[in-house]
Amino acid sequence: MAMAMHVSSACFSALSHRKVHRIRAVASEDFATLKTEEEKVKLGASDLKITKLGIGAWSWDRKMKAAKAAFDTSIDRGINFFDTAEVYGSRLALGAISSETLLGRFIKERKQKEPELEVAVATKFAALPWRFGRQSVLNALNDSLRRLELSSVELYQLHWPGVWGNEGYIDGLGDAVEQGLVKAVGVSNYSEKRLRNAYEKLKKRGIPLASNQVNYSLIYRFPEENGVKATCDELGITLIAYSPIAQGALTGKYTPENPPDGPRRRIYTPEFLTKLQPLINRIRKIGENYSKTPTQVVLNWLIAQDNVVPIPGAKNAEQAAEFSGALGWMLTNDEVSELRSLASEIQPVVGFPVEKL
Repeated sequence: MAMAMHVSSACFSALSHRKVHRIRAVASEDFATLKTEEEKVKLGASDLKITKLGIGAWSWDRKMKAAKAAFDTSIDRGINFFDTAEVYGSRLALGAISSETLLGRFIKERKQKEPELEVAVATKFAALPWRFGRQSVLNALNDSLRRLELSSVELYQLHWPGVWGNEGYIDGLGDAVEQGLVKAVGVSNYSEKRLRNAYEKLKKRGIPLASNQVNYSLIYRFPEENGVKATCDELGITLIAYSPIAQGALTGKYTPENPPDGPRRRIYTPEFLTKLQPLINRIRKIGENYSKTPTQVVLNWLIAQDNVVPIPGAKNAEQAAEFSGALGWMLTNDEVSELRSLASEIQPVVGFPVEKL
């Protein structure tokens, strides 16, 4: 997700694991296998089950044909969890069509061909300063449902902590569950303290806090350092990881000679990319062993953390197809640890500042 407010074991054991995992990797090319229960997980302590990887729809605003292809390809490959928000492609973005509107349209068109299709939709409430109390959450949710053309959604989240009124927002989430408008509720960019407070407030009503969506990738592991990941694991809250490929930096497409354009260049400088290359080279080498791309390896690394669901943003069919290749196989424990160790030698990139409040 990009914020729209722009912002070990014995040698024999290891070898045997590698063999098993490579077989699973080949099997993943049979995309029907991704539709089995094996590729789904429960979202926190809720009754909702979602695919181990979702698709972020934050960039679905202007290129509708490409966005539709991304949606259809994701469904074809067995991914049915999509994350959007009321501020993605909102009226604040000139010339853009709401991401929610597009997602709802795509679902409706697909269901005309496949009436039994199940799609898990997650959207978010924008904690804007002029919004107060629980009713503001319900009002915004109903507006989102109208844009999506749905009577309910699977997951409703607070997009970021409010400057004030957060207790009322949590009350609103609980009301949404009790009114049958959502199946599960979550938060985003919440610190450990805020997370525990929200969890306890909902618990008093018998409602689980299902998720916390935060910036998390191999080169941005702040959730591990600030207690958020540990708290999610302790309380049974799923960590949904946005920016899981670090805005493309972990895909290998950027080099010191070919840094990204625009604002990303201020973060992923030639100096940073030079330090990143040993990690990228190892990611690429591990991927070759599984016939996987660097992108698929780093997404699988997150899935291997347990209780983590990455949601890379797919702008087109090609990206959606590549992301689906992160499913159906698993890195070994040794490979997971090795990549973490290599990444630890690199100074972390800067994350979204709200999470440090």
